Amino acid sequence: MKDKTPELILEGTAYTIDQLLERQETQVALAGRSNVGKSSLINALAGRKKLAKVSATPGKTRSVNFYRVDPLDFYVVDLPGYGYARASHDERRKWAKLLEYYLTKSSNLKALALLLDCRLPPQKLDLELICFARSCSLPVLPVLTKADKCKQRERVARQNEWQSLLSNQPILTSSNTRMGIDAFWRALIKAADGEIVE
Repeated sequence: MKDKTPELILEGTAYTIDQLLERQETQVALAGRSNVGKSSLINALAGRKKLAKVSATPGKTRSVNFYRVDPLDFYVVDLPGYGYARASHDERRKWAKLLEYYLTKSSNLKALALLLDCRLPPQKLDLELICFARSCSLPVLPVLTKADKCKQRERVARQNEWQSLLSNQPILTSSNTRMGIDAFWRALIKAADGEIVE
């Protein structure tokens, strides 16, 4: 980005539906499977190593985290990772309820940035979340993570695969090499402005 990179500031955390306060500012949510590298990508966006906690154990994000984008005055909202097999059935159900409540009740939510592992073909849980987002009339911004771990031919094939399902071409990103981080920022800002159209 030519201009100064926006800053992410953690401003609120909700573990339960009761803690989900209605915020007046525009929001763009980030969702993805529990091992997709969401925390690492948030840190890459922020240009900081420890803003979001990164763990070797998937499923550590168990809350809805609100990051204010300064100075643009919208929120990037980090949702709990889904599909973590080792979580108990009760825990998974609780996360699903929290995620569903947030996606259906947040009146200022403009788009869902869906993080997808570049190494994997479309997964059932990801496709289900896309269907749910569409049922809520929520635009989906596809983002392929860990693209540095794939060869160029694999990246293009995966982009084409997702584009055929979503119509939007996924952004290729890597938190390790910072591939696509500027493009992701631009897409988030467009999404906040209501410019993501499926």
